[in-house]
Amino acid sequence: MRGLHSFIFALAALLSCSLQAGVVDDARRSGQLRIGLDHVPPTYKGGMKFRTPENIATVLADDLAAQWKLKAELQTNGAERAALKGMRPELVFTRTAPAQAAASDVVEIPTGYSAGGMAIMRTDTTIRKWEDLQGRSVCVSAGSPYVGTLTARYGAIEKVMPAPADSLLAVRTGQCDAAVHDDTLMKALLKLPEWKKFSAQLPPTSRQVLVLQVRSGDPADLAAARQAAARWNDAFWGNAIKKWVNNVAFEVYLDQNVPDCH
Repeated sequence: MRGLHSFIFALAALLSCSLQAGVVDDARRSGQLRIGLDHVPPTYKGGMKFRTPENIATVLADDLAAQWKLKAELQTNGAERAALKGMRPELVFTRTAPAQAAASDVVEIPTGYSAGGMAIMRTDTTIRKWEDLQGRSVCVSAGSPYVGTLTARYGAIEKVMPAPADSLLAVRTGQCDAAVHDDTLMKALLKLPEWKKFSAQLPPTSRQVLVLQVRSGDPADLAAARQAAARWNDAFWGNAIKKWVNNVAFEVYLDQNVPDCH
């Protein structure tokens, strides 16, 4: 009988350890880290035009996986997608309103990034305020947090483009009266001399912060996530934003100025 009790105790301890295993430990065992994003860009395939994605959280997902020497498996946030795959993301990057409370089983770690929607236009535009967008064509890109909001709030005619470069190119070529993207990125873009004629802007609205959500049940997970997030300082974001802007500006330049030789 004593042997049976010992066996049951050992089994219970083993199950307890298994249940308490953190998501980081689980990811290291599998070699993959499931990361939830508000929008996951299409996987690049040969023959496609390379496009920098709208969602700059992809930069953080890649950096987090690299810090932990894991492969990132990106999933779209949302219960429907998680249920379909049978597994919820282990960590989530999402945008929230600054005063929005987190779920009770989640800890939110700041990433150092925040943004509001900013409209940019040709300098000779007649659009002077957000309400002037009524009936005007406004480009946004797939996965943008601003999709749907411009029609609902201002009566704008939204054109959803595949990526930021396509949206911004449409403004330069006159297909759209304005383009709306993160002000954090657009303010850096408008410093480039080739954007001087397209530097009219409307002030940012609907500011949100980008956070890393971690399940609160494992102190080791929280410690590891906070340590990783400590790297996302001003210098990190300065480099990330500069790279995003230069890449998007180059993609616009190639489409507008370089003929298709195929």
